[in-house]
Amino acid sequence: MLVLLPGREKSLLRRHVWIFSGAVAALEGEAAPGETVVVTDSKRRFLARAAWSPESQLAARIWSFDPEETIDAAFFRRRIENAVEYRKFLGLDAPEGGCRLIHSEGDALPGLIVDRYGEYLVVQFLSTGVEHFRAEIVAALQAATGAKGIYERSDVGVRAKEGLPERSGLLAGAEPPNPLVITENGAKFAVDVRHGQKSGFYFDQRCARAAVAAYADGRTVLNAFSYTGAFAVSALLAGAEHVINIDSSAPALKQAAHNLEMNRIKPERYENRTADVFTELRRLVEEGRKFDLVILDPPKFIESQKALVRGCRAYQDIARLGYRLLNPGGLLFNFSCSGLMTPELFQKITADAALDAGVRARLVRHLEQAPDHPVSLAVPEGFYLKGLVTRIDAE
Repeated sequence: MLVLLPGREKSLLRRHVWIFSGAVAALEGEAAPGETVVVTDSKRRFLARAAWSPESQLAARIWSFDPEETIDAAFFRRRIENAVEYRKFLGLDAPEGGCRLIHSEGDALPGLIVDRYGEYLVVQFLSTGVEHFRAEIVAALQAATGAKGIYERSDVGVRAKEGLPERSGLLAGAEPPNPLVITENGAKFAVDVRHGQKSGFYFDQRCARAAVAAYADGRTVLNAFSYTGAFAVSALLAGAEHVINIDSSAPALKQAAHNLEMNRIKPERYENRTADVFTELRRLVEEGRKFDLVILDPPKFIESQKALVRGCRAYQDIARLGYRLLNPGGLLFNFSCSGLMTPELFQKITADAALDAGVRARLVRHLEQAPDHPVSLAVPEGFYLKGLVTRIDAE
């Protein structure tokens, strides 16, 4: 039994699913990492059932607030079937496509990430709770999806915070081909699920890629932090005149070239540059280069509260450079995937960047993570991807 300190049950009464170690009064009895424990308030009144994680600052993650619900194989079948049904509701069940099939707290399965690539699933077990129920989860995924193969990509540093080693490899069924090919909005993408970032592809930017496509026709595009070129493919298929991809990873740009070729885009319509993105942006500004549309989709600059000030400066710096690279009437697509960055702060940083660049800009629209990355209303921390589309004056 996990007993909380007086007053520390308030977030659970609002159905938040995280219990930090500082809220714990005592663990009565014994529990191995990942085992299910009953959580009570200081007066021993039932609150929830949770997965115990003694080495993490997140000491427990809630499975269920129902005192009658048992955490067993049937529990995971129900939760996974619910997640699969939601993606069908979103229209993301096309056999040749892909999506985020399970999104941790957003699907009431804290610590579990599952991406679907056609007939194959790629899984990340990021907490002791889902690690403890690995076999039950894999069996439930097979039953709910009929996946041809399930591959694990738990080779991420965050597992160390849970006292878990990194691991990857085949879990069930057939080995996925290398690369896997999926389609999105008429575009084809080759995905390396074994070695690519995350599980190989960023499904969270699906809506943003569609937004870029909506404005790309006839425009010259700079795609910074391009990774495997998904934004470039979307823009060029929508009629963009020319795209420059910039990324520090040569393997990622090699994959981008393959994606562009696979979509029958002529080589003269794009250029891939392997370079430090900050350095290359400054060089382009010094050269006086201009573009009609600039995309800034950097990695997470803010990993912790300590990094907030430094990260904000980095976001402002690249946005300032992005604005300076725009033609009159040009569009800036500016993103932050840092969970600690609030929408209000990100808009302020972008506004300060426009001021620094000496341009006047209007907000065209907000962008956010695609709906297959759902946010539980009780766990707002699940909202992490912020995007702003702004347009500078045409004169």
